[in-house]
Amino acid sequence: MPTKSIASILIAEAAQIDPKQAADLLVSTNQEQAWLDAFAEQLDRQRNAEALRRILSIWDLSQSDAARIFGVSRQAISKWFDTGVPADRAVSIADLGAATDLLVRHLKRDRVPGVVRRPASRLGNRSLVDLLMQQGFAEVLEACRAMFAFSEANH
Repeated sequence: MPTKSIASILIAEAAQIDPKQAADLLVSTNQEQAWLDAFAEQLDRQRNAEALRRILSIWDLSQSDAARIFGVSRQAISKWFDTGVPADRAVSIADLGAATDLLVRHLKRDRVPGVVRRPASRLGNRSLVDLLMQQGFAEVLEACRAMFAFSEANH
């Protein structure tokens, strides 16, 4: 049976099962712990690849831009989209995803690419993209939090 058909069948069947019940079923069938761990790891890798796709789309960044940001080759980024993001990049993806969520929540989505490229005095006349490349993911998340800390605006 072609892979596409198997995937379609699995998706259709899985959609009928409550996620908790599906997890209980997987665990209770006495699957090898190693298989369950590998399944969970691959699921996380694929979810992080989807999160990275979303981030690149919202920030209007290319795979080459992502390669520079993560310090890897463009081919590595392409491989991440095919096989999933390595586990050691999960925190970076989560921080960048949280920063992206803040930007989308407080700005019109089509304004995000301009905002992330615009130098800001609060960032030492650097843009969020510059900050990302120079200092890292956690720093960009903190900068985004500071940008939208409206309760502190009057202090």
